[in-house]
Amino acid sequence: MDAAPPLLLLDVLGTLVHDPFYEEVPRALGMPLEEVMRAKHPTAWIEFELGDLAEEEFLDRFFADGRRYDRAALVRSFAESFRFLDGVEELLRELAARRVRPHLLSNYPVWYRRIEERLRLSRFAEWSFVSCETRLRKPDPEAFLHAARTLERAPGGCLVVDDREKNVAAAARLGMKTVRFSDAAALRRELVRHGILR
Repeated sequence: MDAAPPLLLLDVLGTLVHDPFYEEVPRALGMPLEEVMRAKHPTAWIEFELGDLAEEEFLDRFFADGRRYDRAALVRSFAESFRFLDGVEELLRELAARRVRPHLLSNYPVWYRRIEERLRLSRFAEWSFVSCETRLRKPDPEAFLHAARTLERAPGGCLVVDDREKNVAAAARLGMKTVRFSDAAALRRELVRHGILR
């Protein structure tokens, strides 16, 4: 008898959903991305993702020098720009048709609720492990191990899909199966290879 297919743990931004930070956010702020990267506070986003900062506190600290800026435009640039990456919604529908319900393992602040409002990802997957709720952030090994323990799976019984190499490498070191996301078609081939799709 074949072994059961691995349990699917999916990253969200850059894997399922377009990340507005690199295009829409600089446009909203009227700055090149390189300037945003230089001027932003070095830890505020990470603290926001971990739930250590509320939204207003994060917005207060977005720029390291405390400059004034159009906060509403920044928030809108995120909220209005979330969209599925090409082919992803169709792939999620195919998984649902096979009765495969993945768990989302995401580094993201409370704005994940804006993603849900816009795209209704919960049609296809569980928002099980979001860093602002778990207070665990990839590539911390505990972010992955917590997910496996909660779902009562050995690390080797989990398949982590993520667009960031450091997260994929961290999961692989724990014995998890991994896929570095590039596009939906390549991911589908990997899901077939792992016995999740046919």
